[in-house]
Amino acid sequence: MEATLEKTRELDAAFHMPTYARKPVMFVRGNGMRLYDDAGKEYLDFVAGIGAVNLGHAHPAVAKAVAEQMNKLVQVSNLFYVEHRDELAEVLVGLLGGGRKVFFANSGAEANEGAIKLARKWGKARRGEKCVGVVTAEKSFHGRTLATLAATGQPSKQEVFEPLTPGFTHVPLNDIDALDAAVTAETCAVMLEPIQGEGGVFPATPGYLADVERLCRERDVLLILDEVQTGFFRTGAAFAHQREEYRADPDVVTCAKAMANGLPIGGVVAKDGVANEFAPGDHGSTFAGGPVVCSAALATVGALIGEDLGGNAERTGEYLKVKLNEMAADTQQIDEIRGTGLMLAVQFGQPRAQEIAAAGLERGLVLNAIGPHILRFLPPLVCGKAEADALLESLHAILYETATC
Repeated sequence: MEATLEKTRELDAAFHMPTYARKPVMFVRGNGMRLYDDAGKEYLDFVAGIGAVNLGHAHPAVAKAVAEQMNKLVQVSNLFYVEHRDELAEVLVGLLGGGRKVFFANSGAEANEGAIKLARKWGKARRGEKCVGVVTAEKSFHGRTLATLAATGQPSKQEVFEPLTPGFTHVPLNDIDALDAAVTAETCAVMLEPIQGEGGVFPATPGYLADVERLCRERDVLLILDEVQTGFFRTGAAFAHQREEYRADPDVVTCAKAMANGLPIGGVVAKDGVANEFAPGDHGSTFAGGPVVCSAALATVGALIGEDLGGNAERTGEYLKVKLNEMAADTQQIDEIRGTGLMLAVQFGQPRAQEIAAAGLERGLVLNAIGPHILRFLPPLVCGKAEADALLESLHAILYETATC
């Protein structure tokens, strides 16, 4: 018997821990930017698995790569060499300019956890056992493990899990003086998102990351950039820090989400002099960097480059941003439009984001409300002007309809 939304909701309530407030829809199929529920209704997807499906759903190159590898070999662990792992590492290092090494993880949180461990080992070798502190930004999000939760600058996500892992300090984003004051002799790294994703799509200001890099060089601490959400061409460039307004050269980059178009893989990419601090036994993972996910990632990155989806993200994102600003002026209900490429947010003056996202779902739009005031747009990078126009038309109608209710 085929699964239905009603039956699946019963099973979920009975057997699944209540960690998500799920929306009342069950998707069973996808193609490009389109999703289809169990009743056959079509939706335009502006969430993309929370920024993980950059190529769009059911991309044939990824499906082919995964199917072929599944029929050959799935898992033997990291105790042995396998196909695709080192080829993928070479591609990632190439995207970041060479002179680096990769550790593969299963997720963004695990990648950030690995980066923190690497930084602490580097810091202890550099300045002794106390050099383990990491400075991050307020409103940041780095994951839900205990260490990455401590790195996250959002008290509302932390309080029920205290005591947290010690050693983390949070400062306002884009305040270089506050960062300078927070870096001490016991600081091993500064860890930042070029654009804060889960915090509300708050970008680093032009030049800020370059200033942070200079500070890190002067104070002999590592610069870690969390590109879990901004990576793999979402902002146009392969990684956001490579954009002209940032132009930073981080010691460590973490990535995940879109690397394998929705399959679970993450990475810690560190400059050789930092990466070589890890020795056999220092870090590991049973499943990470397996041949199936690595084959999917190679196909994904190849298609992202071959289809110029970074260029499309920049062009469509700019078009969408201009039109959203026009809508803001017309409706007088929007306070701010933020973001770059196809990573955008609309901030409302009133707490209406959840209501608007629910109305969008009824109209066949998959939208993401981050708290009460912010809608975040993270569509697959195949999103074009036609899909952007469909979003704008529906959103404009929703704003007027809900404003008069």
